[in-house]
Amino acid sequence: MTVVSDSYTGHVDAGTGARRRLPGATIIKLSVGPMDNNAYLISCANTGKTLLIDAANDADTLRAVIAEDAPDVALILTSHQHLDHWQALEAVAAATGAPTAAHELDAGGLPVRPDRLVADGDTIEVGDLRFTAIHLRGHTEGSVALALGGDATGGVTQIFSGDCLFPGGVGKTWADGDFERLLGDVSTKLFDRYGDDTVIYPGHGDDTTLGAERPHLQEWRTRGW
Repeated sequence: MTVVSDSYTGHVDAGTGARRRLPGATIIKLSVGPMDNNAYLISCANTGKTLLIDAANDADTLRAVIAEDAPDVALILTSHQHLDHWQALEAVAAATGAPTAAHELDAGGLPVRPDRLVADGDTIEVGDLRFTAIHLRGHTEGSVALALGGDATGGVTQIFSGDCLFPGGVGKTWADGDFERLLGDVSTKLFDRYGDDTVIYPGHGDDTTLGAERPHLQEWRTRGW
């Protein structure tokens, strides 16, 4: 895989990656596996400490990119328990020696027991970066999004939303009432708290912003998905 510096558009083709530079952080977005899963390496510019969100697939690729571009992985967080988001978790955790984290309600579905259980509102410190954990129910019971803001982002919040928010709607739900719970959490914990310039990095596919999606909330509510 070639990770192209300074050409970040929010879209990465399958099997490729791109790097985005912020004032105090670097974000590498990788598309891995047959389901176009996004894996994110967010590195502190001052310390080099890195958070990996979703060791989803292609362990060899992830290990190679980590070795070349983000060798100091301080934590691996799994956004939720679905199989396509953790198939490389065991191998990458073993290779890096990094501790792992997830929400308690999804921890039992993972191939390794998390070293840290993350709850709503927790702060995750990686070098000088401060991420806020946001528990979003409905896609799974223990899905977690992470918000990064402050000086490191130039004041523009960056949210890693897992499979809870995408361009065009919220994530898939299955049981009665789960769509309403997910849309409710996304509305109150994301749209009601953060501004339109907030960047959304989903678990699959292209990035978006809250401003691009906000006008469609009622449309999503009406259609029911």
